[in-house]
Amino acid sequence: MFLEKLTQYNDIVNTFIWTKTGVWLLIAVGVLMTCFTQFFQVSHFKHWWKSTIGSLFNKNVISHTKEKAISPFQALCTALAATIGTGNIAGVAAAICLGGAGAVFWMWIAAFFGMMTNYSENILGIYFRRKNIDGEWSGGAMYYIKDGLGSKKGCKGIAKVLAVLFSVFAILASFGIGCLSQTNKIASNVTQAFDIKALSGVVLYGSGNNTVTLYSVVIGAILMILAGAIILGGLKRIASFAEKVVPFMVVMFVIGSLIIIGVNFRHIGAAFGAIFKNAFTPTAAIGGGVGTVISKVMTQGFKRGVFSNEAGLGSSVMVHSNSNVIEPVQQGMWGIFEVFADTIIVCTMTALVILTSGVYNLVTGEITASSDAVLVGAAFDSVFSWGGIGSKFIAIAMFLFAFTTVLGWSHYGTKAWEYLFGTKSTVVFKVIHICMIMVGVLLTSSLAWDISDTFNGFMMVPNLIGVVSLSGLVIKLTKNYVDRNIKNKKDVKPMLSAFPEIQKVEEERLKSSDVL
Repeated sequence: MFLEKLTQYNDIVNTFIWTKTGVWLLIAVGVLMTCFTQFFQVSHFKHWWKSTIGSLFNKNVISHTKEKAISPFQALCTALAATIGTGNIAGVAAAICLGGAGAVFWMWIAAFFGMMTNYSENILGIYFRRKNIDGEWSGGAMYYIKDGLGSKKGCKGIAKVLAVLFSVFAILASFGIGCLSQTNKIASNVTQAFDIKALSGVVLYGSGNNTVTLYSVVIGAILMILAGAIILGGLKRIASFAEKVVPFMVVMFVIGSLIIIGVNFRHIGAAFGAIFKNAFTPTAAIGGGVGTVISKVMTQGFKRGVFSNEAGLGSSVMVHSNSNVIEPVQQGMWGIFEVFADTIIVCTMTALVILTSGVYNLVTGEITASSDAVLVGAAFDSVFSWGGIGSKFIAIAMFLFAFTTVLGWSHYGTKAWEYLFGTKSTVVFKVIHICMIMVGVLLTSSLAWDISDTFNGFMMVPNLIGVVSLSGLVIKLTKNYVDRNIKNKKDVKPMLSAFPEIQKVEEERLKSSDVL
């Protein structure tokens, strides 16, 4: 009864956020920041690519420090650990199931403009960060809202309120997108791919595809132990784990996907054709009038896009701000690459696997799998059919993607908790977050995802208000960086921090470093 009521009320809120407000707010801010930065992701593509993935052999990018800060590469891997999760596999499948192949096109659009939203968030995060009592950098949307928006005339009060609201919503989102939906998908995929009858046969509650078994509880307990050992070790341990696992899991998934796509290469053209065609003329399987259907396709694309790359949530700022980078724009460019890697690379791989393998009918929009949860596994099984290797591969990939997301989001929630209750009490949040892992495996699949969507929307609103209100500062910081490092203008004072004492220290670091 309680879960039914929760589902009912959540659906009302979710529908309002994602059909009346969220989608258009996200795209509007993305377009705005793209225009304000003169299409930085395109006009300076060569520079940001060279400064991110092209700089991996630069010791300043990958080197570890004895300080509380982490390297830019560790920050990226931890952010990707949080963003590359179930949204990249099950989320893409859900978008295609509900919105057709055309939803992939709108995921790309969301990513293109989302790159500059994420860029702007990370610039502001570095610029307004400060150190806590443990000597660790603390930054995030709550800080640039409070100190940035709050510095504007008549905005101090509303800025404090928005900063608190963002922190509260970030904690809730860390339970939703960062825990419940992730562990729920781990449990459902592992139980299907590696079935143990003695455990899966004991049904605790639910029916059909939404059952919770004793197997799920065992998986939840194992996840709690593994996650606890890492989360309680702090950001350094999370970042150390992420920089080892994230590159491996991404490469593993991309290689597996390329094999599937390669075997079905003759369908690649038709798959891309369906993506572009169905973005504006959806298949009959979706149902409804033309305008309503297109709106549904767009909504699914944008909603699953933000669930995957998190641009606009202000989440990854909280780990990017811990980087030992000096230049705000430098970390902002890692934010661009983060969205690019997450959506343009990984999500596209998932989409092409589904659309070329035959599990999705490109003409009618019908699917052969029983649900989105097993759609990608069925696509892999179409090639790796012996012994269900395909679904087992996806279960392992899902485990790695989702587990690292739980770790990354535990840090986001910790930083939000720290803002509200202080540094010393953060262990309380960490324990709660670890316990929420078990709650995730006990929820039905659809409710876990819907709750995550709702929390995403709540978190997004105060963050985007902060980004838009400080868009002028983003323009100044970008111009300052471009003038000094791309146009090579001399005698331009670097803009590194909003705080004079930190600005002075960072200027000295900049002079003595070889970052650029």
